[in-house]
Amino acid sequence: MLCRGSLEILRAVIDRPYSTLGDQRRLVTLLCYVGRMYKGSRITVVIPCLNEEQGIQQVLADLPDFVDEVIVVDNNSTDRTADVARKMGAIVVPELHRGYGRAYKKGFAHATGDIVVTLDGDYSYPVDALSYLLEAFLHCRVGFLSASRFPILNPDSMSTKHRIGNFVLSAAMSVLFFRWVSDSQSGMWVFKRDALSKMRLRSDGMAFSEEIKIEAIRNRAIGFREIFINYSNRIGEKKLQPWRDGIQNIAFLFRKRFAP
Repeated sequence: MLCRGSLEILRAVIDRPYSTLGDQRRLVTLLCYVGRMYKGSRITVVIPCLNEEQGIQQVLADLPDFVDEVIVVDNNSTDRTADVARKMGAIVVPELHRGYGRAYKKGFAHATGDIVVTLDGDYSYPVDALSYLLEAFLHCRVGFLSASRFPILNPDSMSTKHRIGNFVLSAAMSVLFFRWVSDSQSGMWVFKRDALSKMRLRSDGMAFSEEIKIEAIRNRAIGFREIFINYSNRIGEKKLQPWRDGIQNIAFLFRKRFAP
């Protein structure tokens, strides 16, 4: 049986003319997902990927059935990431210009759900925790919920160097923006899609992770909270370059604070 929200979507897509192939594909996608939803909200999962053919298969296989739309942003991978994701039913969006922020912006531009969930394609974030995160999000009454990896339960999932770097970046962000954030570099978030229209997101690189949190903190109409998740070992090659990314992220924090 279709819920009221599903029936409204169905009426909307039936009443609209679908002439192009792209429109027809979107219609098929909507009709396939129209009976799902999560407590009346459509859920879009956005996953940026750069050479994650091993991890993305595990991530997509474990996604719960209530997810309405899965967007994998292929950030100019040289492996079979896009093919694997496409075969498993994800919408694959190419972004030829590499960059963490570039990939997310492209994915967000294609998202249609009421609530957006993000995670990495390396299987390091707990896919099976989506219902837990969504329940927390619906009850915390903010527009942006960030999953914190700290305290780390599995010592092998993050090197000491990365833990120290994350602490320094999180402490700097907390001091500069007057709000304690335990994990400024987390890549797993849950937020209302309409919150994006209230944000000024400029970073195309790794600093995008801290910037989107800063925008949620600054805007009282959005609101920000964190919740703990269990972080695991990634599958596949590591992409982070700690010294370069760390210095660039620190520099971005100061620019964001003093030259908004």
